[in-house]
Amino acid sequence: MRLRALLETDALGLRLLGGEEELDRTVRGVMTTDLRDPSRYLSGGELVLTGLAWRREPEDSERFVRILAGAGVAGLAAGEAEMGSTPDDLVQACARHRLPLFSVVEDVSFASITEHVVRQVSSERAGDLAAVVDRHRRLMTSGPAGGGPEVVLDLLGSDLDLRAWVLSPTGRPIAGSSLAGAGPALPGAVCATLAGEHLAAARTGRRGPHRVTVAGSTYSLFPVGAAAGAGAAAGDVRETVLSDWLLAVEADAGDWPAERLDLLDGVTQLIAVERERREAARTVRRRLAQEVLELVQTGAAPAEIAARLRVAAPVLLPGLGSAPHWQVVVARVEWEGGDVPGGPVAQALLEEILVAPEATGPEPSDRIAVAHVGDEAVALVPLPAVPARPESFEDLAADPADVPAAPGLHADALLKAVREPLSRGLADDGRLTLGVSAPVHSAEGLRGALEEARHARRVAAARPGRVCAAGHQELASHVLLLPFVPDDVRRAFTARLLDPLRDYDRRHRAELIPTLEAFLDCDGSWTRCATRLHLHVNTLRYRVGRIEQLTGRDLSRLEDKLDFFLALRIS
Repeated sequence: MRLRALLETDALGLRLLGGEEELDRTVRGVMTTDLRDPSRYLSGGELVLTGLAWRREPEDSERFVRILAGAGVAGLAAGEAEMGSTPDDLVQACARHRLPLFSVVEDVSFASITEHVVRQVSSERAGDLAAVVDRHRRLMTSGPAGGGPEVVLDLLGSDLDLRAWVLSPTGRPIAGSSLAGAGPALPGAVCATLAGEHLAAARTGRRGPHRVTVAGSTYSLFPVGAAAGAGAAAGDVRETVLSDWLLAVEADAGDWPAERLDLLDGVTQLIAVERERREAARTVRRRLAQEVLELVQTGAAPAEIAARLRVAAPVLLPGLGSAPHWQVVVARVEWEGGDVPGGPVAQALLEEILVAPEATGPEPSDRIAVAHVGDEAVALVPLPAVPARPESFEDLAADPADVPAAPGLHADALLKAVREPLSRGLADDGRLTLGVSAPVHSAEGLRGALEEARHARRVAAARPGRVCAAGHQELASHVLLLPFVPDDVRRAFTARLLDPLRDYDRRHRAELIPTLEAFLDCDGSWTRCATRLHLHVNTLRYRVGRIEQLTGRDLSRLEDKLDFFLALRIS
């Protein structure tokens, strides 16, 4: 709004004392102050209201007005309640600094003026932004000329003073204020917490926005569902909850007017258009992965698989030619009851999980090809070459087996940053298990890599928890055997060895189970184990003796140590 509009509102009781030529200044906010130096609280464009308590002598007016002019305020309004009239020295100071000056009659409160200005400014900003959002939506619907959701999020920041981010279901930032360089980035832990809170709310069927307080800041979470006109029918929330984005706004939307909520709804619809477009862009990569997977599973000739890989490599590694190494990742999402297909959910999740946690934006997922069959999703992950010595690369390139690969994927690392939010989204009736193969350097190795990843996933499925993973490294150890021991046998085995210790710990707080774990980790070394547990060796010997007494086992015997070790791992 303009300063001139304030004079046209009789109820505000404002009288112009100077600065008529400056009345076209824009008012962006209002502030009441009687501080001698309020500069730290000014950002420019405010109408400053003051009761003149800062003025003790005429010279104070020059200093006060100079500070306001330097801060770029729109105008100054002085109340008459304290002094009866506006001092001449203040009128003269405002004239020297070309600062519009108003007087406020005694029977009009500053609160009334503040409420009027805030209401006018907010509605004007919201109206302007709504028009921009509508125009931008039309642009994005007809083509990529709109520039993506970052443009509208920047407008939320500049016009409504709202910091906002678009997050993936795992909490990875896709777009937002901080990505455009405005303010600090949202910490990864906060992103993961917000994503988890959003998924938990969605699973309970609560309508957005959801209000969450994290690290002292309040956020409002708006779900980003299917774009209007996308043709997505309402169905089971489990089909989409782990693939939909969310809009996180650093503000409490609980007391927002309907107009502002409608505006944010328009923003989420705009973001949904972009999500649908990027989802469609994955079609080619998914088709490539599906073709390679079918060739591998049907036992096609290695030459045929290699030819298909040569087609896929430029799409997944643009500008880098072929990929000398590949890794296979298998994921499975299972819902209790079996009435919700898990394959598409696992496919979308795997495409998200395989993006490095520190990566921002959607582009990193453009190099990941994931297919799905039934409830299982399979990813082909290319590993570009990293030659040890550039001058020898041409000699090595003739044999892909000799070309060093980039560091491969590690199962635990893939899930470390996303375990918390995904567990909230899976709730009590869903489960995600994941297996990772070793890198292979030829088409002949892909079939073995696929079986290795599937076997690792079965190992992960034998573990407790909603989100579990296993890698190829574990298939060469004892854990390879554990998933295939019947459940009732495993329960009986662990109960016989560990239940007496758990019962004793519960009654006496003796910490026998932690002592047993540490003793085995230290290979039975009394000194090292006592040091790790900060115990005297005699105390450790007493605890181990109690373990042997309660279980009837001898921890000096290899067989009994192995039984305890396996029991702890199974449990």
